[in-house]
Amino acid sequence: MGLDIRWPIGLMFTVIGALLTVYGALKSAASTIPVAGTDHNINLIWGIVLLVFGALMLLGAVRGGKNPPSA
Repeated sequence: MGLDIRWPIGLMFTVIGALLTVYGALKSAASTIPVAGTDHNINLIWGIVLLVFGALMLLGAVRGGKNPPSA
């Protein structure tokens, strides 16, 4: 029972974030969404957010090694 839930969550968000970031970076400016008079590439922004969250989860899984309870 040594699986830390942060591993699969971190991997999932990192992979999805990477895919969304690449898609947002390669998509033309025509795919931006006008918000309050400016154009924002929502795919690129949320891809970066997901990448950061996934990296933080993986960092927490690496640094938070499981210690067995002492009896």
